[in-house]
Amino acid sequence: MKQVSIDEVKSDLSGYLQIAEKQSVVITRDGQPVGILLGFEDAEDWWEELLLRDPRFEVEIAQARQSLKDGKGISIEDLRAKYAG
Repeated sequence: MKQVSIDEVKSDLSGYLQIAEKQSVVITRDGQPVGILLGFEDAEDWWEELLLRDPRFEVEIAQARQSLKDGKGISIEDLRAKYAG
């Protein structure tokens, strides 16, 4: 994990996005963490991050598990349409 000031990130965002593809970049202001820059190596990484940060996803997972127990299911295409749309 790399730690840099917000001024450094502003001056070279493209460079720090390239770094973020390989490791997280913690952004600081006055030496204190204020954010984190995450890069994605491919589109699947973006999809996974989107799902993990969407609180509706936990509810969907619980419902999907119950559906599976009941002999039903939902396709990945339906999930993508719901969350990426």
